[in-house]
Amino acid sequence: MTTDRIHIIDSHTAGEPTRVIIAGGPDLGAGSLHERRERFRADFDRYRTAVIHEPRGSEVIVGALLCPPSDPTCAAGVIFFNNVGYIGMCGHGLIGVVVTLGQLGKLGAGTHRIETPVGVVIAEFDGKHQVTVGNVPSYRHRKNVGVQLDGVGLITGDIAWGGNWFFLVNEKVETLTLANVEALTRYAWHIRQALEEQEITGADGALIDHIELYAPPVDPSARSRNFVLCPGKAYDRSPCGTGTSAKVACLIADGTLQPGEVWRQESILGTCFDAWGILLPDSSHITPFIRGSAFVTAEATLLLDDTDPFQWGIR
Repeated sequence: MTTDRIHIIDSHTAGEPTRVIIAGGPDLGAGSLHERRERFRADFDRYRTAVIHEPRGSEVIVGALLCPPSDPTCAAGVIFFNNVGYIGMCGHGLIGVVVTLGQLGKLGAGTHRIETPVGVVIAEFDGKHQVTVGNVPSYRHRKNVGVQLDGVGLITGDIAWGGNWFFLVNEKVETLTLANVEALTRYAWHIRQALEEQEITGADGALIDHIELYAPPVDPSARSRNFVLCPGKAYDRSPCGTGTSAKVACLIADGTLQPGEVWRQESILGTCFDAWGILLPDSSHITPFIRGSAFVTAEATLLLDDTDPFQWGIR
């Protein structure tokens, strides 16, 4: 019998969990983070399913594999993944990674560069729980795009990039509550399927795999409440860092939010991110900033027994 061991640290950011592999993950060799992510996908996907799938994980968890950065100016590299595949960037996950590295004594208070498969992001860490992420350049790709839903009719939304591709639905949904999660999930998944069927995509035919719904906030300090359906059909417990980046890009493009003005985004749990954007020289892209807090919840060793039929997870 052989038992592999994967050492992890779990955290949550505004309620959304992140599981960081700190040792025992696959050796992806050298190259850019994008190249190593593709190597992870092609040759070592069993590690993703072992860490995220049942019986050790759940569909809600976002995984993060720490990697040596290819950019020597970066303090760390990270590849994000979930129950169905790989993610370009993850806002809540990046906050969780930075707080985890702080817990390990590998990062102190200050500003750090972190390499991801879609670019370098900036993380300003208070040394305890709070992180401000300077995300990858974000922008609105198309405005007021119509999609036909069977049994509903035409709805419209914006297609935007915030490190992942989002369809941000224009029509407000007044029932963004935990009691209504099943109905919200069905509705958002219906939109996701319709986008694919009607061949509505992001730039260069990219799959739109995140759907974002909005309602008025409950917290009087917030400006909006959201519900984000992630690629694996799990909803984001946090306000979603990349989704909020996409939202801020659209608001600035419309002129309803000024560059540098803070937008407080509330999640379906009632937790909040503060966000703002700075226009880049081309005036069509922004650098979004997301501020939130993470808390370490567990340190563990996952045991992968080669006689276990679910050694690599329930796939």
